[in-house]
Amino acid sequence: MTKETIIAVDAMGGDGGPKTIMPSIKDFLSINSDVKIEVYGDENEIYKYLSDFNNNLLENIEIVHTTEKVLSEDSPSHALRHKKKSSMSMAIQSVKNNKAQACVSAGNTGALMAISRFILGTLEGIDRPAIESMLPSINGHTHVLDLGANIDCKAEHLYQFAVMGSVLSMILDDKNNPSVGLLNVGEEIIKGNTQVKEAHDLLQNGKLNYVGFVEGDDIFCGNIDVIVCDGFVGNIALKTSEGIAKFISSKLKDEFKKNVFTKMAGISSMKVLNSFKKVVDPRRYNGASLLGLKGIIIKSHGGADSLAFNNSLQIALKEVKKDVPKCIDKKLKEILG
Repeated sequence: MTKETIIAVDAMGGDGGPKTIMPSIKDFLSINSDVKIEVYGDENEIYKYLSDFNNNLLENIEIVHTTEKVLSEDSPSHALRHKKKSSMSMAIQSVKNNKAQACVSAGNTGALMAISRFILGTLEGIDRPAIESMLPSINGHTHVLDLGANIDCKAEHLYQFAVMGSVLSMILDDKNNPSVGLLNVGEEIIKGNTQVKEAHDLLQNGKLNYVGFVEGDDIFCGNIDVIVCDGFVGNIALKTSEGIAKFISSKLKDEFKKNVFTKMAGISSMKVLNSFKKVVDPRRYNGASLLGLKGIIIKSHGGADSLAFNNSLQIALKEVKKDVPKCIDKKLKEILG
C-alpha cells in the first residue's frame, strides 16, 4: 500500500504569513488532490483565509496550532534554544516523526538550517548541508549550490556539495551523468583561492563528471548541469540574478511606455514578452532544497507571493516522489565509501 503523501508547512514564515501561504496551499491542493497538508501556525490567523476552500480541499488540510513563531531577527541559536514550540520547529519535527515527508518554510533561513540540522541530522558523509536551487538557463536550468548556508567552506565541503548536486540532477532531470563545474574567477588552473584549487583536485580525482572551473556566465548559458561554490559567492550570484531579472522587466516597461508608437509595439509584442517574463520570473524558480539532511526541507523566499510559494510546494512534492535523501545517501556511500 502506497504511503499517503503529507507536506508540513510553516504558515507563519515569510513576510506575508498565512495571508500569502494559505491561498498558495489552496492552488496547490486544487491540482494535487492526493496530497495532505499539515499547516503549522496560529489557528486564529490561519482560519481567516479558509473561506475560499471547498469541502474537498478542507479534508486535505490539518491545522496544528502553535503559540510561537521564529522571527526574521531571531538568531539561529536563539530560535534553536527558545522556539522549540514554534511553527517552524514543529513542522520539521513532523518530518522527523515520519508523519510528513517534507517541510516547506519561508521563514528565517539561518534558523531553518540550524533547527533542521539539529532535529533531522545530516546524512553520513556530509559535514554541512547546502542550499540548492535551480536558476534559469538557455537550455532549461542549472543547479547551483551552496546559496548561502556555508559562508566559509573547506575543499571537502565543496566536493560533498558537488556529489549532492550531481545526484539531484540525476533524479530530478533524469540525467545519467550530469556535468559538474566549480565556480571560479576564471577557467585557468592557476586562478582561484586555496579552497577552490584543492576542491578542483578532489573533483578531478573523483567519480563525478567534473568539467573543471566555470565562470559566472556559465550559470545561465546552460552548458553545465551543476555549479558548485561556497555560500558567500552563491548567495551573491543568486541575488544578482534576481536583481537583473527585475531590472530587465522594469526597463522594458519603461521603454514601451515612452510614446504611442512604443506602446503599439508593446501591444504587438505582448505574447513574446509574456513568454519571456515567464522564463526569467524568479517566482517560478522559488524553492531551495536544504540538501544533506535526513529529510526533505524546502526553503521559500521570505518575500514570496502565492505563486512563488506554490512552486516551493511543487518542488517538495517532486522530491518526495523521487525520495531525494535516500538517493543522495546511496550515492554518497558509492562515491565517498
